[in-house]
Amino acid sequence: MLTVQGVVDRVGPTLLRAVLVAESPCAVSDVVIAESGRRAPLAAGDLVLGPAVSSGREAVELIRHAGERSCAAVLLKPPVSGQAAVVAAARSADTSLVEVRSGTGWAQLVWLLRTVLDAAADAADTDPTDLEPSGLGDLFRLADAVAAVVDAPVTIEDANSRVLAYSARQDRTDPARVSTIMGRRVPDDVLARFRSRGVFRELSRGGNPIYVAAQKDGTLPRLIVPIRMGGELLGSMWAVVTGRVPDARAAAFADAGQVVALHLLRRRARVDAERRHSAERVRAMLEGHGSVRVAAAELDLAEVPHRVVAIDAAGREPADEMRTEGLRLAMWERITNGIGHRPAVADLHGLLYAVVPDGPGDGGWDALRTALNGTAGERSLAAAGAPVPITDLPRSKAQAQETLGLLRAGLVPGRVADYQDAWAVLALHRLANAAQSAGVAELGPVPLLRQHDEANGTEYVHTLYEWLRHPGDPRAAGQALRIHPNTLRYRMRRVAELSGVDLTDPTCGWRC
Repeated sequence: MLTVQGVVDRVGPTLLRAVLVAESPCAVSDVVIAESGRRAPLAAGDLVLGPAVSSGREAVELIRHAGERSCAAVLLKPPVSGQAAVVAAARSADTSLVEVRSGTGWAQLVWLLRTVLDAAADAADTDPTDLEPSGLGDLFRLADAVAAVVDAPVTIEDANSRVLAYSARQDRTDPARVSTIMGRRVPDDVLARFRSRGVFRELSRGGNPIYVAAQKDGTLPRLIVPIRMGGELLGSMWAVVTGRVPDARAAAFADAGQVVALHLLRRRARVDAERRHSAERVRAMLEGHGSVRVAAAELDLAEVPHRVVAIDAAGREPADEMRTEGLRLAMWERITNGIGHRPAVADLHGLLYAVVPDGPGDGGWDALRTALNGTAGERSLAAAGAPVPITDLPRSKAQAQETLGLLRAGLVPGRVADYQDAWAVLALHRLANAAQSAGVAELGPVPLLRQHDEANGTEYVHTLYEWLRHPGDPRAAGQALRIHPNTLRYRMRRVAELSGVDLTDPTCGWRC
């Protein structure tokens, strides 16, 4: 277990000093930056950084909030970190207080803290009985070794451009590398720049090193090696170089990719096994099989209301099965790795289902909804059921499926919907289904209009539908039909003539 004192010791006294260590220390899990004027989504074990905290009052409020969330520590700069009220608040909240030396840059500190946490996590994953050579048990040490081979700082990334490890040496860097390591993945704008130069096309095709010259925005040259095994692209290694690399050193860099590939394969096998086990537990909970509480405990789900989120990776567009499977896998990767704490996810009957706690916070429904809405240009659709106790997840799943059906039909706008927010459309949809089964559609003027449309190629039923959807607003109804408002008025006069219904009668909508 990596404690706050352990983090302080590893970073060193040049940057950090422990002002107060909590009496009940907990394992450090992540690094979170508290933004000014906003309550940060905190979780147990977080190291909370306060770069915007400038007064004792703000510091006390942040410490109290962190204590309520069982965070590991709050990191502040002097003089705020030494104020008596701030220290007293930390002692009262049983939260460690760490002082960040005045000259320390916050970005540099985030970088160093995540280096420490990643190295500790990677060491914890190492099998102590593993006697295989080549340093496969520690991907960070492997990155250091590869950096020595190519004589340049190195990052090791998976096939989705997520950073798995990086070398300790930082003698050569640029904003693209800094943002990549701090964000744990290559930023979209950086991806776009390298994609425009054909880098990812070359990565997908071959296995030779790729040299990318310096760019006008200050991005330094890169030497990139695809990591392959059996023809499959597992990831890539990126080295920040000063210019063209000698052939011998570039060849040695490429050879190191085979060692990294073995490590990534073993890592993926472990992750796949964990994912299958987790998915089996989620499926059992969603279908009401076995002990739900036992499954929830294995998945580390708290005893709070949870929602089931149904996700259709293909969206409204038809797609072949192979492409749809790839979309689901990519979506699964994003949900389980890129959106806060990992939610419980399972693939069931062609859909992805995620079980997330209700409300704000890292890994909750609010965070997931924001992330899904932020995936611009994607076709995926997602719908959440109502929050329910852990033992009642099948009900939330059914609600999510019903709401997803409305999204697919275009009856609810957007790509992400909430069961509770869509209640009006859901109620009308249920009434329509009930009316259909009761034969209500066979009554009144609608059958006559439908017969006329079929015989004459008109669209009076559709026109009547939009007229009812936009009462008193012929312009909006016309836009929905893509016709002029005057054309709509003409059609409605014809509807009245054919049906014999007085459209000025306020009960017309009910009778139609």
